[in-house]
Amino acid sequence: MHRLLLNRWFAAASIVAAWFFAAPLLRSQTADLELPVDPIISLQQTGPTGTSSPPAAGQTAPQPSSSQSSDTQQQQQTAEEQLKQQERQRVLGVMAAFNTTKNREAAPLTTGQKFRLFFKSATDPWAYLLSAAGAGIDQADNSFPEYGQGAEGYAKRFGANYADYFTGNFFGNAVLTSLFREDPRYFQKGTGSPIRRILWAASGTVWCKRDSGTWGPNYANVLGNLIGSSISNVYYPESDRTVRGTLERGFTVTAQGIIGSEVIEFWPDLVRRHNRKQAEKLARQAAQKDGKGSSSPASPSPPAATPHNAQD
Repeated sequence: MHRLLLNRWFAAASIVAAWFFAAPLLRSQTADLELPVDPIISLQQTGPTGTSSPPAAGQTAPQPSSSQSSDTQQQQQTAEEQLKQQERQRVLGVMAAFNTTKNREAAPLTTGQKFRLFFKSATDPWAYLLSAAGAGIDQADNSFPEYGQGAEGYAKRFGANYADYFTGNFFGNAVLTSLFREDPRYFQKGTGSPIRRILWAASGTVWCKRDSGTWGPNYANVLGNLIGSSISNVYYPESDRTVRGTLERGFTVTAQGIIGSEVIEFWPDLVRRHNRKQAEKLARQAAQKDGKGSSSPASPSPPAATPHNAQD
């Protein structure tokens, strides 16, 4: 009885948390872009009571600075151009790598861009392929036996896998990143020893870049995975609606994120190594062809004409 009440409380708390985080952001998705970046500017334009203060005698009213708004627009335009390039990134031409950038100085994304990036990732064929593979593994292991086997059991497992992916990314890459002003992208290290790069990729799940350019704890990813896994108690079998099961699902998604970051971190190295091997192979083939051409016997030249002996 206590276990059932705990499960219901956990699911209800997850739904309330989801609504608490999502609703205000969805309502202010575009409105928050119009807020002043520096609160001092807002205080200078209004009096202590929030009303416009009249200019003193002999002084002109302060003109609103357009340089800051121009810089903000330029920054958003730069972020848009960079985002369009990132939305074409794939590993092996299949695995989506939209949330990845090599540029450590990449412009921060706006709230709308974060939501757009999430939606593109969540509706990409790679997301469905990943969910289909996960459902196949679960069915082979007979995970969640209440779902049964056959096509119906597979469809339920596929739906659960995709729902986990969708909700985890929705909160971890869109809602909470906007709330905490965190960047949802993985910033490739690209240089250094393999050990340092492995640790760098793994730390991306708990450490991230912020919109301000500083680095700090990745609250959005950790909380997003936990919120997504707790919401999954609504559609998973009752036997798996436990605190332990919820935490396991949340950490499983986190582990999958680490694996994905490791692949993305070292994939360019594998591509460069493959291209170098191909170039060396072509160079050897060209050298062998040139060697065969130079060692082939030359065509015999006609004998030189000898002068006839002069007659006496």
